[in-house]
Amino acid sequence: MIVAIGRALQLLEAASRFLGLKQGFALVGIPQRFLVGSASDRKGAVASNLRFSAAVILLAATALFLRAQSRSEITPPHKQLASFPRQCGPWTGQDMIISRDIVDVLGPGDFLMRTYQDGVVGDPPVNLFVAYFPSQRAGDTIHSPKNCLPGAGWVPLNSSRVEISFPEGKPFLVDRYLIKKGAQRDLVLYWYWAHNRATASEYWAKVYLIADSIRLRRSDGSLIRVTTEIRQSESVDMAQARLLSLLSNVVPALEAYLPH
Repeated sequence: MIVAIGRALQLLEAASRFLGLKQGFALVGIPQRFLVGSASDRKGAVASNLRFSAAVILLAATALFLRAQSRSEITPPHKQLASFPRQCGPWTGQDMIISRDIVDVLGPGDFLMRTYQDGVVGDPPVNLFVAYFPSQRAGDTIHSPKNCLPGAGWVPLNSSRVEISFPEGKPFLVDRYLIKKGAQRDLVLYWYWAHNRATASEYWAKVYLIADSIRLRRSDGSLIRVTTEIRQSESVDMAQARLLSLLSNVVPALEAYLPH
Protein backbone atom coordinates (compact mmCIF):
# COMPACT_ATOMS: atom_id res chain seq x y z
CA MET A 1 0.00 0.00 0.00
CA ILE A 2 2.80 2.40 0.91
CA VAL A 3 4.53 1.60 -2.37
CA ALA A 4 1.33 2.31 -4.29
CA ILE A 5 0.89 5.65 -2.55
CA GLY A 6 4.50 6.54 -3.27
CA ARG A 7 4.08 5.66 -6.94
CA ALA A 8 0.90 7.74 -7.12
CA LEU A 9 2.69 10.73 -5.61
CA GLN A 10 5.50 10.35 -8.13
CA LEU A 11 2.99 10.35 -10.97
CA LEU A 12 1.27 13.39 -9.51
CA GLU A 13 4.55 15.28 -9.28
CA ALA A 14 5.36 14.34 -12.89
CA ALA A 15 1.97 15.59 -14.03
CA SER A 16 2.40 18.88 -12.20
CA ARG A 17 5.75 19.41 -13.90
CA PHE A 18 4.24 18.50 -17.29
CA LEU A 19 1.54 21.13 -16.79
CA GLY A 20 4.17 23.72 -16.01
CA LEU A 21 3.44 23.92 -12.28
CA LYS A 22 6.97 24.45 -11.04
CA GLN A 23 5.96 24.31 -7.40
CA GLY A 24 4.80 20.72 -7.78
CA PHE A 25 3.24 19.39 -4.57
CA ALA A 26 3.26 22.74 -2.85
CA LEU A 27 1.02 24.24 -5.52
CA VAL A 28 -1.65 21.56 -5.50
CA GLY A 29 -1.47 21.40 -1.74
CA ILE A 30 -0.53 17.81 -0.96
CA PRO A 31 -0.24 17.76 2.84
CA GLN A 32 3.38 17.65 3.88
CA ARG A 33 2.73 14.84 6.35
CA PHE A 34 2.39 12.50 3.33
CA LEU A 35 5.82 13.55 2.11
CA VAL A 36 8.24 14.31 4.93
CA GLY A 37 6.52 13.19 8.13
CA SER A 38 3.68 14.40 10.33
CA ALA A 39 2.90 18.11 10.66
CA SER A 40 1.17 19.40 13.77
CA ASP A 41 -0.15 22.51 12.11
CA ARG A 42 -3.47 21.68 10.37
CA LYS A 43 -5.50 24.04 8.33
CA GLY A 44 -9.26 24.19 7.93
CA ALA A 45 -11.20 21.21 6.70
CA VAL A 46 -12.57 23.09 3.70
CA ALA A 47 -9.13 24.11 2.49
CA SER A 48 -7.85 20.57 2.96
CA ASN A 49 -10.73 19.13 0.97
CA LEU A 50 -10.10 21.58 -1.85
CA ARG A 51 -6.44 20.68 -1.97
CA PHE A 52 -7.24 16.98 -1.87
CA SER A 53 -9.74 17.38 -4.71
CA ALA A 54 -7.16 19.19 -6.82
CA ALA A 55 -4.67 16.40 -6.16
CA VAL A 56 -7.17 13.70 -7.15
CA ILE A 57 -8.08 15.49 -10.36
CA LEU A 58 -4.45 15.95 -11.31
CA LEU A 59 -3.67 12.34 -10.47
CA ALA A 60 -6.53 11.16 -12.66
CA ALA A 61 -5.27 13.34 -15.51
CA THR A 62 -1.84 11.80 -15.06
CA ALA A 63 -3.22 8.28 -15.31
CA LEU A 64 -5.08 9.17 -18.50
CA PHE A 65 -2.01 10.85 -19.96
CA LEU A 66 0.16 7.82 -19.24
CA ARG A 67 -2.46 5.61 -20.83
CA ALA A 68 -2.40 7.82 -23.92
CA GLN A 69 1.39 7.62 -24.05
CA SER A 70 1.23 3.84 -24.37
CA ARG A 71 -0.77 4.13 -27.61
CA SER A 72 0.78 4.85 -30.98
CA GLU A 73 0.72 8.53 -31.84
CA ILE A 74 -0.78 9.97 -35.00
CA THR A 75 1.41 12.60 -36.67
CA PRO A 76 -0.57 14.21 -39.50
CA PRO A 77 1.24 15.47 -42.62
CA HIS A 78 1.53 19.21 -43.12
CA LYS A 79 2.95 21.68 -45.62
CA GLN A 80 6.36 23.05 -44.65
CA LEU A 81 6.18 26.56 -43.23
CA ALA A 82 9.13 27.61 -45.40
CA SER A 83 6.74 27.51 -48.38
CA PHE A 84 4.28 29.92 -46.74
CA PRO A 85 3.55 32.84 -49.14
CA ARG A 86 5.85 35.83 -48.93
CA GLN A 87 3.13 37.98 -50.44
CA CYS A 88 0.01 38.22 -48.26
CA GLY A 89 -2.31 40.85 -49.63
CA PRO A 90 -0.42 44.18 -49.53
CA TRP A 91 2.19 42.70 -47.19
CA THR A 92 5.57 41.54 -48.53
CA GLY A 93 7.72 39.26 -46.38
CA GLN A 94 11.41 38.61 -45.98
CA ASP A 95 12.75 35.55 -44.18
CA MET A 96 14.81 35.92 -41.03
CA ILE A 97 17.40 33.38 -39.95
CA ILE A 98 16.65 31.52 -36.72
CA SER A 99 19.92 30.86 -34.93
CA ARG A 100 20.96 27.30 -34.09
CA ASP A 101 20.90 28.15 -30.37
CA ILE A 102 17.23 29.13 -30.57
CA VAL A 103 16.35 26.04 -32.64
CA ASP A 104 18.07 23.85 -30.05
CA VAL A 105 15.99 25.46 -27.29
CA LEU A 106 12.75 25.10 -29.24
CA GLY A 107 13.32 21.43 -30.01
CA PRO A 108 12.11 19.38 -33.00
CA GLY A 109 9.57 21.24 -35.08
CA ASP A 110 8.85 23.40 -38.12
CA PHE A 111 9.47 27.14 -37.69
CA LEU A 112 8.87 30.31 -39.66
CA MET A 113 10.25 33.75 -38.81
CA ARG A 114 9.53 36.44 -41.36
CA THR A 115 9.32 40.23 -41.41
CA TYR A 116 6.41 41.72 -43.37
CA GLN A 117 6.11 45.29 -44.66
CA ASP A 118 2.91 46.80 -46.06
CA GLY A 119 4.58 49.50 -48.15
CA VAL A 120 3.23 52.41 -46.11
CA VAL A 121 6.06 54.89 -45.69
CA GLY A 122 7.12 55.25 -42.07
CA ASP A 123 5.24 52.20 -40.78
CA PRO A 124 7.39 49.76 -38.78
CA PRO A 125 7.43 46.19 -40.13
CA VAL A 126 5.60 43.30 -38.49
CA ASN A 127 7.49 40.21 -37.43
CA LEU A 128 5.62 36.92 -37.86
CA PHE A 129 6.76 33.85 -35.94
CA VAL A 130 5.03 30.49 -36.32
CA ALA A 131 6.21 27.36 -34.51
CA TYR A 132 4.64 23.99 -35.26
CA PHE A 133 5.50 20.95 -33.13
CA PRO A 134 4.41 17.62 -34.68
CA SER A 135 4.76 15.91 -31.29
CA GLN A 136 5.03 17.15 -27.71
CA ARG A 137 5.13 13.78 -25.95
CA ALA A 138 8.91 13.81 -25.50
CA GLY A 139 8.76 17.01 -23.42
CA ASP A 140 9.38 19.49 -26.27
CA THR A 141 6.33 21.58 -25.42
CA ILE A 142 5.56 25.06 -26.71
CA HIS A 143 7.46 27.85 -24.96
CA SER A 144 5.47 30.86 -23.77
CA PRO A 145 6.65 34.24 -25.12
CA LYS A 146 6.27 35.51 -21.56
CA ASN A 147 9.24 33.32 -20.68
CA CYS A 148 11.29 33.76 -23.86
CA LEU A 149 11.03 37.53 -24.38
CA PRO A 150 12.22 38.59 -20.89
CA GLY A 151 15.10 36.17 -21.35
CA ALA A 152 16.07 38.14 -24.48
CA GLY A 153 16.22 41.40 -22.52
CA TRP A 154 12.66 42.66 -23.00
CA VAL A 155 10.92 44.16 -19.97
CA PRO A 156 7.17 43.44 -19.69
CA LEU A 157 5.02 46.54 -19.25
CA ASN A 158 1.49 45.22 -19.59
CA SER A 159 -0.30 41.97 -20.32
CA SER A 160 -3.94 41.56 -21.28
CA ARG A 161 -6.21 39.61 -23.62
CA VAL A 162 -8.17 40.86 -26.59
CA GLU A 163 -10.72 39.22 -28.82
CA ILE A 164 -10.02 39.08 -32.52
CA SER A 165 -11.94 37.65 -35.45
CA PHE A 166 -11.57 37.22 -39.18
CA PRO A 167 -14.07 36.58 -41.98
CA GLU A 168 -15.61 33.10 -41.91
CA GLY A 169 -14.08 32.39 -38.50
CA LYS A 170 -15.22 32.43 -34.89
CA PRO A 171 -13.87 35.16 -32.57
CA PHE A 172 -11.16 34.01 -30.17
CA LEU A 173 -8.97 35.48 -27.44
CA VAL A 174 -5.27 36.22 -27.89
CA ASP A 175 -2.63 37.50 -25.51
CA ARG A 176 -1.60 41.13 -25.88
CA TYR A 177 1.86 41.77 -24.46
CA LEU A 178 3.47 45.21 -24.23
CA ILE A 179 7.25 45.07 -23.82
CA LYS A 180 10.19 47.47 -23.72
CA LYS A 181 13.93 47.33 -24.35
CA GLY A 182 15.75 50.60 -23.82
CA ALA A 183 13.72 53.34 -25.49
CA GLN A 184 11.94 50.93 -27.85
CA ARG A 185 8.45 49.65 -27.13
CA ASP A 186 6.97 46.66 -28.95
CA LEU A 187 3.49 45.20 -29.05
CA VAL A 188 3.03 41.43 -29.26
CA LEU A 189 -0.07 39.39 -30.04
CA TYR A 190 0.10 35.62 -29.73
CA TRP A 191 -1.98 32.50 -29.18
CA TYR A 192 -1.74 28.71 -29.20
CA TRP A 193 -3.37 26.75 -32.01
CA ALA A 194 -4.10 23.04 -32.19
CA HIS A 195 -6.70 20.96 -34.01
CA ASN A 196 -8.76 23.91 -35.21
CA ARG A 197 -8.87 25.44 -31.72
CA ALA A 198 -7.27 28.67 -30.49
CA THR A 199 -6.49 29.48 -26.88
CA ALA A 200 -4.66 32.36 -25.21
CA SER A 201 -3.83 30.39 -22.05
CA GLU A 202 -0.67 28.30 -21.99
CA TYR A 203 -2.15 26.22 -19.15
CA TRP A 204 -5.36 25.45 -21.07
CA ALA A 205 -3.19 24.62 -24.06
CA LYS A 206 -1.50 21.95 -21.94
CA VAL A 207 -4.82 20.65 -20.64
CA TYR A 208 -6.05 20.34 -24.24
CA LEU A 209 -2.76 18.63 -25.09
CA ILE A 210 -3.47 15.87 -22.58
CA ALA A 211 -7.09 15.54 -23.70
CA ASP A 212 -6.18 15.38 -27.39
CA SER A 213 -3.42 12.84 -26.71
CA ILE A 214 -6.12 10.58 -25.29
CA ARG A 215 -9.00 11.37 -27.62
CA LEU A 216 -7.18 11.88 -30.93
CA ARG A 217 -3.78 10.25 -30.24
CA ARG A 218 -2.23 13.55 -31.32
CA SER A 219 0.04 15.94 -29.44
CA ASP A 220 0.89 18.36 -32.24
CA GLY A 221 0.35 22.06 -31.72
CA SER A 222 1.57 25.49 -32.71
CA LEU A 223 2.25 29.02 -31.53
CA ILE A 224 1.43 32.05 -33.65
CA ARG A 225 3.04 35.39 -32.71
CA VAL A 226 3.20 38.81 -34.35
CA THR A 227 5.27 41.74 -33.13
CA THR A 228 5.66 45.36 -34.16
CA GLU A 229 7.42 48.42 -32.82
CA ILE A 230 5.25 51.21 -31.43
CA ARG A 231 6.29 54.55 -32.89
CA GLN A 232 6.61 57.58 -30.63
CA SER A 233 3.73 59.23 -32.45
CA GLU A 234 1.23 56.34 -32.22
CA SER A 235 -0.86 54.64 -29.59
CA VAL A 236 -0.91 50.97 -28.64
CA ASP A 237 -4.23 50.58 -30.44
CA MET A 238 -2.73 51.95 -33.66
CA ALA A 239 0.10 49.42 -33.44
CA GLN A 240 -2.46 46.69 -32.78
CA ALA A 241 -4.39 47.68 -35.91
CA ARG A 242 -1.20 47.12 -37.91
CA LEU A 243 -0.80 43.63 -36.43
CA LEU A 244 -4.41 42.78 -37.18
CA SER A 245 -4.02 44.00 -40.75
CA LEU A 246 -1.29 41.44 -41.38
CA LEU A 247 -3.10 38.70 -39.48
CA SER A 248 -6.24 39.17 -41.57
CA ASN A 249 -4.15 38.10 -44.58
CA VAL A 250 -2.00 35.49 -42.80
CA VAL A 251 -4.46 33.49 -40.68
CA PRO A 252 -6.67 32.21 -43.55
CA ALA A 253 -3.54 31.08 -45.44
CA LEU A 254 -2.10 29.34 -42.36
CA GLU A 255 -4.99 26.87 -42.31
CA ALA A 256 -3.29 24.92 -45.10
CA TYR A 257 -0.05 24.64 -43.08
CA LEU A 258 -1.31 23.74 -39.60
CA PRO A 259 -3.19 20.42 -39.45
CA HIS A 260 -6.77 20.54 -38.20
